[in-house]
Amino acid sequence: MVKGKWAAGIVPRNFTWVLKDRFAVSERPGGFAPNHRRVRRQEEIIWLRVQGFDRVISLLPSPHNLHAYDEGELVWAHYPLVHGVDPRAVLEECYTDLADSLGAGKRVLMHQEELGDRVMGVVAGFLVWSGRIPTTPQAVAMVEHMIGRQMGPAGRELVVAVHGPSPRFAG
Repeated sequence: MVKGKWAAGIVPRNFTWVLKDRFAVSERPGGFAPNHRRVRRQEEIIWLRVQGFDRVISLLPSPHNLHAYDEGELVWAHYPLVHGVDPRAVLEECYTDLADSLGAGKRVLMHQEELGDRVMGVVAGFLVWSGRIPTTPQAVAMVEHMIGRQMGPAGRELVVAVHGPSPRFAG
């Protein structure tokens, strides 16, 4: 049995709330590729459980970490964003799942390897797709503010992949 300060686990790196207490993003629990640590992954999964997360959505192109969610008794979904493959079908499925999960009162964490352009683009796209934010430029600005950096072209392409560009979207 884990005791002391580790009993509550540790917060995943770059953890950020998108919708307070309901939907958050972070880098992959345990870190990304060369920095991935199994012990850290376990500690971060413990933290997610202790915080009441009901679901993890992985955007990784591969099934990495999914077995760890099973071991940690976290429900997961995998929507692989693969470079060079049209993301529209995957995003539609992901957005529908996310909307259904949030509508059912679930607490959701979404991740990819790192908290970068692609996760930012998926989040901004979801906010427009779900009607939470009316325009693409507003969604991009909000996500950039939340994450604390500008979204690059890879993220901006994902924002408009499902619903098309906003007439006022600059870039």
